[in-house]
Amino acid sequence: MSLEILAQEKVWLDKSKYADAERVYYEKLSKIDAIDSSVISSRDTESSNTINAITDLKNAFQKLEIRVSVLEGKSSSSSSSNSSSLNQDIEQLQSLMVQLEARVKSLETKKAAQSPSKPEEKETPKKNDEEDDDVDLFGSESEEETEEAAKLKAQRVAEYSARKSKKPTLIAKSNIILDVKPWDDETDMKELEKAVRKVATDGLLWGASKLVPLAYGIHKLQISCVVEDEKVSIDWLQETLQEIEDFIQSVDIAAFNKI
Repeated sequence: MSLEILAQEKVWLDKSKYADAERVYYEKLSKIDAIDSSVISSRDTESSNTINAITDLKNAFQKLEIRVSVLEGKSSSSSSSNSSSLNQDIEQLQSLMVQLEARVKSLETKKAAQSPSKPEEKETPKKNDEEDDDVDLFGSESEEETEEAAKLKAQRVAEYSARKSKKPTLIAKSNIILDVKPWDDETDMKELEKAVRKVATDGLLWGASKLVPLAYGIHKLQISCVVEDEKVSIDWLQETLQEIEDFIQSVDIAAFNKI
């Protein structure tokens, strides 16, 4: 009889669970109210997403409160059937709260990272003001400095020109090896070499020589010389040597190198 009487009584056996859910709700609600609205509104896209998340979270808490109030008026049998869905709602609200806290932390981090650039922007006008204070409106000192700078520049140019005039100029020279061929094997090669070396002019210096065999007992005279390019023409030298018709048949350039 006692069990039947208890079964007929409307007793809420899971009231402690719903009390815990209500406590969690009010704790989360107090955290939401403590969020700085200025931080959320300072960002365009992220702030709108955060505000929407807060709105959804408040709506979910309101629905949860309505369900809790409805469940308080029902019997124990109906409350047991809805306990699982209530736990799911609580878990969903907790996950939303974690996401919301992560967004707020990211916004605060970005705001702290951008804050050091502001003092530098404020210091710039001060520097410009100091530069403006140093400007001489009459321009007397600047004109004197300009004249002194012009004089100093002219003096340095004169000194450079003097040093450049004293510096020895580089003389372009060439080292040439000539092949001087005789008429035949009866040509006296010693007399031929003497005739070649008699050709003299300013900028021409004869060097070493040797006889190189050609064919049928004929030898050619291979002689080197150094000429200054501005004073001696290679064509002139060849023509002058070929004018020695008693000994020389032809003159060819075997090697030509710039010094």
